Amino acid sequence: MEQLLRTNNMADMAFAQALLRGEGIDCFEMDVNMSVLEGSIGIFPRRLMVRSADIDRARRCLRDNGIDVEE
Repeated sequence: MEQLLRTNNMADMAFAQALLRGEGIDCFEMDVNMSVLEGSIGIFPRRLMVRSADIDRARRCLRDNGIDVEE
């Protein structure tokens, strides 16, 4: 799996997941349980992971919808 997105913005994370699922791309959100440690104030970013085989298609999908992704 490769990291597609890293953000503190939960709205961007939810939007990205919805877009990927709409395209049939499986994704997994990591670091969700860190919010328990931080008190849900958004200090620690969450990561969105996708399979290596889907990374290019996933990046294109998010970029086409205005979400900046890492290379």
